[in-house]
Amino acid sequence: MSRALPEGFVLGSATASYQVEGAAREDGRGPSIWDTFSHTPGRVWNGDTGDVACDHYHRFDQDLDLMAELGLQAYRFSVAWPRIQPTGRGEANTAGLDFYDRLVDGLLERGIRPVSTLYHWDLPQALEDAGGWPARDTASAFADYAAIMGKRLGDRVSTWTTLNEPWCSAYLGYASGAHAPGRTEHAAALAAVHHLNLGHGLALQALRSEVSGDPDYSVTLNFHVLRGEDDAVRQIDGLANRVFLQPMLEGGYPTDVIEDTASVTDWSFVRDGDAEAIHQPIDVLGVNYYSTTAVRLWDGRSERLTADGHKGAAASPWPGAERVEFPPQPGPYTEMGWNIEPAGLTELLLDLHRRYPDLPLMITENGAAFADEVVPDASQPGALAVHDEKRVAYVRDHVGAVLDAVDAGADVRGYFVWSLLDNFEWGYGYSKRFGIVRVDYETLERIPKDSALWFADLGRTRRLD
Repeated sequence: MSRALPEGFVLGSATASYQVEGAAREDGRGPSIWDTFSHTPGRVWNGDTGDVACDHYHRFDQDLDLMAELGLQAYRFSVAWPRIQPTGRGEANTAGLDFYDRLVDGLLERGIRPVSTLYHWDLPQALEDAGGWPARDTASAFADYAAIMGKRLGDRVSTWTTLNEPWCSAYLGYASGAHAPGRTEHAAALAAVHHLNLGHGLALQALRSEVSGDPDYSVTLNFHVLRGEDDAVRQIDGLANRVFLQPMLEGGYPTDVIEDTASVTDWSFVRDGDAEAIHQPIDVLGVNYYSTTAVRLWDGRSERLTADGHKGAAASPWPGAERVEFPPQPGPYTEMGWNIEPAGLTELLLDLHRRYPDLPLMITENGAAFADEVVPDASQPGALAVHDEKRVAYVRDHVGAVLDAVDAGADVRGYFVWSLLDNFEWGYGYSKRFGIVRVDYETLERIPKDSALWFADLGRTRRLD
């Protein structure tokens, strides 16, 4: 059955600075925690780093032309904080600002909306050396950085997003050590949760004080859609979802999360006035969704199952949740080992709509990694093609799930496929490919996959067949 996209529904794609830009030591850019982490032996698959990545820093005009050819209405990119402030503090690096000036202007020249994320995990290493996100000063430094970006690009950016997936920054970075900076300190992870929340609120205030245009303001969260036993669901929902949602949108932390983690921390890092600082109005909530997660209470005797969908590490990313285990779920699966369940996205959107009925939603990431095969293009002698039928089906079914939620009353404003380009996939290096455009990491040649052509057709027809 053919279905029309809602009027005004935005189709776009997304990337992140460290995953695509490269130019790691050029034009005054300082080191980030991901530079340090990826250059530490054993941290990233095959010793891969983001030193070159997709070389988007030098090839952005080519990439913008490709976006225009695909008919993208919006492009969600992140700014590399250490490209703007090499040590995370002080005067802005002019060359870094100039790059994002050129990027934003190039998008606008091609009729593509710039959607800018201030933080997609690449904390300046100097700030980590001073304590990182577990330290309160990092939130203040983040607000100063936000003010710089708001002043420079605030007349042109369509949407400002403060943080991308603070769950990953806090728990994978500071609890399990699977992500940079690779620490395994559960109390520090919960302090990082709070200071990321605080940084979000302070950054929104800083942006509003400097921006001269009329953009939307947002944050992007990676929601865990849970399956399983009631008390296990409640505890993980608290750590994964409500510990960010409630401070940002309701003005306080869930009491059950504080109780569940009392053996880890006393939450004394929360100060008077923090709740008000965090609870700032936003115009749209960014929703990242890939799969569902199964949970149940562990019996304490058998081997504890840890199939939570996150990269294995020495420690758990779930502070205070030792009694919960994560059993595997039935397939089919992507190359990440994540189950494919489009209905979970519909469920999530409707749940958020019921909870916050006046807050518009935007799918800021959804996509899939598969083992793509490059073959000769039968329609163009000498050219190459990628017939990624599984990715086409994944994206088609998830766009359909979004439309199901819209039909049921959810206010969803658009969908950004992850990712525009194959890229550095964090701890997995270059071993996992999410892009709708293939990148040959030897030649850096871009090859639009069938999923890119399908997505372009969706944008052209505005109909889901």
